[in-house]
Amino acid sequence: MRHIAVIGSGPAGYYTAEACQKAFGEDCRIDVIDRLPVPFGLIRTGVAPDHQSIKNVSRRYEAVALTDNVRFVGNVTLGEDISVAELQDLYDAVVLATGAPADREIDIPGSDLPGVVGSAAFVGWYNGHPDHADLAPALHGPGAVVIGNGNVALDVARILAKSESEFDGSDIVQHALTALRAAKIDTVTLLGRRGPQQIAMTPKELGELGNLARAAPVVDPADFPPVESDDALDPGQRKSVTHLRGYAAAGVPADKPIHIVFDFFARPVEIRGDGQVDSVVVERTRLNADGRAEGTGETYEIPAGLVVSCIGYRTPAIPGVPYDERQGRFANDEGRVSPGLYAVGWARRGPTGTIGTNKPDGYAIAEKIGADIAGGSGKAGRPGLDSLLEGRGVDMVTFRDWQKIDTAEVAAAREGAPREKFTRIDAMLAARDDAAK
Repeated sequence: MRHIAVIGSGPAGYYTAEACQKAFGEDCRIDVIDRLPVPFGLIRTGVAPDHQSIKNVSRRYEAVALTDNVRFVGNVTLGEDISVAELQDLYDAVVLATGAPADREIDIPGSDLPGVVGSAAFVGWYNGHPDHADLAPALHGPGAVVIGNGNVALDVARILAKSESEFDGSDIVQHALTALRAAKIDTVTLLGRRGPQQIAMTPKELGELGNLARAAPVVDPADFPPVESDDALDPGQRKSVTHLRGYAAAGVPADKPIHIVFDFFARPVEIRGDGQVDSVVVERTRLNADGRAEGTGETYEIPAGLVVSCIGYRTPAIPGVPYDERQGRFANDEGRVSPGLYAVGWARRGPTGTIGTNKPDGYAIAEKIGADIAGGSGKAGRPGLDSLLEGRGVDMVTFRDWQKIDTAEVAAAREGAPREKFTRIDAMLAARDDAAK
């Protein structure tokens, strides 16, 4: 019998559990451990609340979680309730699927001013993550600056620009919806160091901006190279650039009070303010022969009460686990960290790829476990974990417990919403306990 512990219950964690289950059948026991009492990781707290179709993949993870040899172990914090070394003593394989939940810091003067937030915190705020429920972002306007040219930056801009009715059917949490309803932001500026052809935005998400009720994208036609150069782009990128060219051709709409301004060839060099963000100083850039952005020395200032940095994520280090500081992930050789210890998903490769990218990643790690561990070693596995946690007074949450929390969230939903998420761990545990009475 192989005993496998997967740390993290997001896509990478559950795809790994699924792969191990298929590879080893009944000859394995897999515990998926998470510090929150609720599963599914970024599906719950990272995917935009108005992208409900993407969240449907959690049904696949639920099917895995409800099988006999896979178990969800929630409300257990690595490094506090149990260490990696202790897990390695209990399990034949330990897989780190902790994702990359920490913001990569923006290193410019003024980045520590109130009003500057990272995308992990901002996205966590409107998605109800317990770590960020009290964020209270500065929404007094009139301007907001979003640093980055990827899909996360698009999500942030779209959420800031949507009307209340456009959140119907979403699972945005009530505290965020209330704050956004009162927001006074009329201009959201997206800063990108390079040009339209270098964006990391996908066509579907970019196309959504053209269908907002009260907001419209604004793009400067002068930022584009000749249209013939689009032919050299891959099909997806070409579709994205076509969207941008369409927005540029449409001009600045007079009937939309909120503008989402794409400011290309621009990089922030300073954030100014007296006790609160007032503006962002931006340097104009150009592309050099290598396609990299270089500064021109020309600067200008953008008024902003809120700055959201969407420049990437990092996997938090864990004491005793080799770490790659430059890449912001665990040091590994194709997923192998050390004997019996593996990394998967963003914890392995850094914050790149989509949710679906984690599936082949998980299956590759399962193959490595099969090659490295011929059979069970007689380790204690699941019973050993239960005994250790019970002895430490840890209140472990099972998948059946999560289903009780899920039922309570669905019951608490406002009209038209799929659920109202609990944003406090104690509230999640109380919902579980209430259902058991």
